[in-house]
Amino acid sequence: MPTRHDIRNVAIVAHVDHGKTTIVDAMLKQAGAFAAHQHLDDRMMDSNDLEREKGITILAKNTAVKYHPKDGGAPITINIIDTPGHADFGGEVERGLSMVDAVVLLVDASEGPLPQTRFVLRKALQANMPVILCINKTDRPDSRIDEVVNDTYDLFLDLDATEEQIEFPIVYACGRDGVASLTKPEDGTVPADSDSLEPFFSTILAHVPAPVYDDEAPLQAHVTNLDADNFLGRIALVRVEQGELRKGQTVAWIKRDGTISNVRITELMMTEALTRKPAEVAGPGDICAVAGFPDIMIGETLADTENPIALPLISVDEPAISMTIGTNTSPMVGRGGSGKGADAKSAVKDRKVTARQVKDRLDRELIGNVSLRVLDTERPDAWEVQGRGELALAILVEQMRREGFELTIGKPQVVTQIVDGKVHEPVERMTVDVPEEHMGAVTQLMGVRKGRMDNMSNHGSGWVRMEFVVPSRGLIGFRTEFLTNTRGTGIAHSIHEGHEPWFGPLVTRNNGSLVADRSGSVTPFAMINLQERGVLFTEPGTEVYEGMIVGENSRSDDMDVNITKEKKLTNMRAASADNTENVVPPRRLSLEQSLEFCRDDECVEVTPEAVRIRKVVLDQKDRSRTASRAKSGK
Repeated sequence: MPTRHDIRNVAIVAHVDHGKTTIVDAMLKQAGAFAAHQHLDDRMMDSNDLEREKGITILAKNTAVKYHPKDGGAPITINIIDTPGHADFGGEVERGLSMVDAVVLLVDASEGPLPQTRFVLRKALQANMPVILCINKTDRPDSRIDEVVNDTYDLFLDLDATEEQIEFPIVYACGRDGVASLTKPEDGTVPADSDSLEPFFSTILAHVPAPVYDDEAPLQAHVTNLDADNFLGRIALVRVEQGELRKGQTVAWIKRDGTISNVRITELMMTEALTRKPAEVAGPGDICAVAGFPDIMIGETLADTENPIALPLISVDEPAISMTIGTNTSPMVGRGGSGKGADAKSAVKDRKVTARQVKDRLDRELIGNVSLRVLDTERPDAWEVQGRGELALAILVEQMRREGFELTIGKPQVVTQIVDGKVHEPVERMTVDVPEEHMGAVTQLMGVRKGRMDNMSNHGSGWVRMEFVVPSRGLIGFRTEFLTNTRGTGIAHSIHEGHEPWFGPLVTRNNGSLVADRSGSVTPFAMINLQERGVLFTEPGTEVYEGMIVGENSRSDDMDVNITKEKKLTNMRAASADNTENVVPPRRLSLEQSLEFCRDDECVEVTPEAVRIRKVVLDQKDRSRTASRAKSGK
């Protein structure tokens, strides 16, 4: 069959923070994608604000470099897909793998294969793709290259890789310095026999299969991603499998439901470095962007009008975590960050607070996010949103918040399945790296969450690696407590492992809440009296309302408190007048920490300026009535 030798399609997959985006940066620079005078940021592929803030890749993105072989041959286009390393964004990984013919597996020279390494590698092996192993960050002082390579071989065997897949080439690299070598360097050093990524490029050319096609086959192009443009409208990113796409051509658009309509391609663009440039034609193996399809969806096919043949839809794993997202129902809806309407009129002009706006935004998210589901609930102003994990859902809420939405978010729940008449819940494989002295604390923490230890290894460096299988429910709210117990030194990563029978009741939060019993403004006098009772979340001057959670109680039950109490002024001198007391700085909770903190009867109010935790039922008497009914069993 004919082969296109002028193109290679490869995805770079790895665990979070093992250096995917950094090495793509170095490939772009060394392939001459930018002018010498051009200013370049670090992690150029992380173009999203949230990606830069959190230091992780959230969306799969493609770039293309023109590589000029050293032997003077014709330049070769290498299409590179930079995929997320977090399993919560697994839909992006699956989508990225549908565009390529091989993967580069990046592994940290010190940390070795971690849960997300297993996740992304499993997806690549299931797709029967050849793998190139790249041991990155060889200059780390704690690198252990030989052990990491052996661990990777063990991982391949564990995932039932074929003999061809196990015989992978190995490249040693320091992505930050833009250096790669085929010769193993000493631990903790940069490869000395090279000063560029040339060995990395040559390995890609040698081991990534060139696209193969059939001359007589009709057009087939797979939609793998979506984008939007103010002038062109919706843009579909496609990989051409067979035939050719041309600008102005009329093609058959095969939709998810099987219906077919003929549509004209109004614009065709090819990626060069980080920009898209107009093109006239795209052939087999090319990854290009096309416009002219107003409602096209991921997984659909562009085909020949006379002989339309659909490609298989992109399948993704089932969601494991759900949360309820609805309109803001608190007394402070539409009143800005301080809660005072007059002060924030200009800030709330574009505030999105209606159910129709929230539903439209969730429907828009479904277009580009194949791993998300939105289900109706009993209430007309709230929807159940299901996703891979807590982080993926928190990212969605954070994006909506920045767009001006005000929301009420329920406590994250697990998505159960009925297997053989019994309820099964999702479980995760959690890998924990901690100093030896914190091993007991972590084991105790996991025991409470019904986690069972599968494996434990000690590298002799004072650190221990433990593997647990734990119900996903037990990991909601786990990270904050884990970091506290390990003094911020522990590293924990988890990955979805499947479903197991229901583990029974879990109590993951032992402390109750301090709940405001009236509306008003927080006073330092009230805070000084209350800080002995627990940890406070609010600052002096913050507006609160009845039912809002202002702190964490030191005991297991909830306590209604008056945090707006003022010191009564009289003309009598108090005995304690000369005593000065300081207000302990409050604990500031991020959106993720607020969601972790929630109990079943609590929810999170999210506005562009503030994140507040509150009771679902705000009125104190109604809560007491409900609690007494629950105790009496009525």
